[in-house]
Amino acid sequence: PSVLDSFALLSGQLNTLNKVLKHEKTPLLRNQVIIPLVLSPDRDEEIMRQTEGRVPVFSHEVVPDHLRTKPDPEVEEQEKQLITDAARISPDAAQKQIQSLNKMCSNLLEKISKEERESESGGLRQNKQTFNPADTNALVAAVAFGKGLSNRRPPGSGASVQSGQPGAGAIIAGGSGIQQVPMTGAPAQQQPMLAGVQMAPAGQPGKV
Repeated sequence: PSVLDSFALLSGQLNTLNKVLKHEKTPLLRNQVIIPLVLSPDRDEEIMRQTEGRVPVFSHEVVPDHLRTKPDPEVEEQEKQLITDAARISPDAAQKQIQSLNKMCSNLLEKISKEERESESGGLRQNKQTFNPADTNALVAAVAFGKGLSNRRPPGSGASVQSGQPGAGAIIAGGSGIQQVPMTGAPAQQQPMLAGVQMAPAGQPGKV
């Protein structure tokens, strides 16, 4: 009998509580402020599980942030100022500003997409090889160290003609070419060939 009496008492209280909560004049519990009764700096596994690992402890440092129902005073003042400024603008002016902002955003997005396309195409062009590294290395080695060049000289390139003879000129053979000195006093005759270089006729400047 004592157990049945206690059960009947609990059942009546629960029914009364349900009626109070379901009454239309009862405010929603989600709109009520939660007051923490126990704060602990120790790690709470239950809170970790309920918050999916975001809140490890329920201490005095995190309670003001997690149980806050209003923004910071500075943010609240800025929001009020923005609401006041927005209320002063007429609908036509607001629509024009919206269109202008949308146009600016569209132009900015178009420029960004264009820059991305150009950067992608530039990267493809840079990655594409337009030369042969072997040929480049062979050319650099030939110019810098003479690698692969022949040591033979054409016949007569090292010969010299005495300047006292008629129609004679001095031929200076260098490492990179042949320099011809203009001839003086040579009679008009057929142009001689020396080492593959045509000699200039009398009275004309020499040409290589």
